[in-house]
Amino acid sequence: MEKPWKNTITELLGCDYPVISGPMRLITLGRMAAIVSNAGGFGVIAASGLSREDLVRELRIARSLTARPFGVNIPVYRPNAAEALEVCIDMGVRVVYTSAGSPAKFMDAIKRAGLRVIHKVSSMDMARKAQSAGVDAVVAMGFEAGGHIGREGVTTFCLIPALVRALRIPVIASGGIGDGGGLLAALALGARGVEIGTALVVTAECPVPEFFKEAIVQSASNATVVLGREAMPIRVLRNIVTSRVAGMDDAAADRAIAAQGDARYVADGGTRDTAVMPCGQVAGLLAGVVPVDELLSGMITGARSVLESLGSIVCGGRP
Repeated sequence: MEKPWKNTITELLGCDYPVISGPMRLITLGRMAAIVSNAGGFGVIAASGLSREDLVRELRIARSLTARPFGVNIPVYRPNAAEALEVCIDMGVRVVYTSAGSPAKFMDAIKRAGLRVIHKVSSMDMARKAQSAGVDAVVAMGFEAGGHIGREGVTTFCLIPALVRALRIPVIASGGIGDGGGLLAALALGARGVEIGTALVVTAECPVPEFFKEAIVQSASNATVVLGREAMPIRVLRNIVTSRVAGMDDAAADRAIAAQGDARYVADGGTRDTAVMPCGQVAGLLAGVVPVDELLSGMITGARSVLESLGSIVCGGRP
């Protein structure tokens, strides 16, 4: 393993490297969170779609597989968000990762329990409100990210430096990052860490169908489409079902997907043609399936290698 880094995010989260696993419903569960944390990053269990019993089970699985810190993502808008937070507090989780709504409604309970909280944002307004609510850091998601994204259409390279200038709390970059160059670029923009999602799907341990991994590896950066622009936009891989509903309004898209019969979220089933597969534009940079520890170590060594190369250019040498 590469030598641990030390900055505000690694100290906040207790991890070796400032690389956080992006929460994905029914995909980044206890085992996956533990694997990421064991590799030196910070694993996150996605509580979305889990009952109280399910979440307790996944926390126990993670604890059985790692002694390293990990967190839990709680989408604020979900009806069982308060219950998920209660489970986290009862079971000694030290970091919660809120998203999809205002964290303010839970901040009193979070702070009373002594938890750290990171909130996911996609705009300046959201970030300022999160800071005012008392979060410890924000994950800033650019429009090129996979899965649910913001409506603003602002890319990572523009969003991150703007937030870094405006906020007092650390910013973590999300969207378009899957290798050492992306990690270094995010740090150069002022971020203190990165969140990765699509790159984690293309790992040996990720519990998704092989056709999903193969589709990402074979994709170019323009292989995704944004659905649900009017309500909760989501970036997914193009296939037969998503191409059919692209450009429809949300209600029409829902009807078309339902009429497809076997169309469903990839973690629930389907095929390469019918599954809805969240994916970011970084897919075009991912060349093959690798173990999680190889992905993370490659990002760290890659960032250091790029930094050395840039150093020679800046100092007047040749790359």
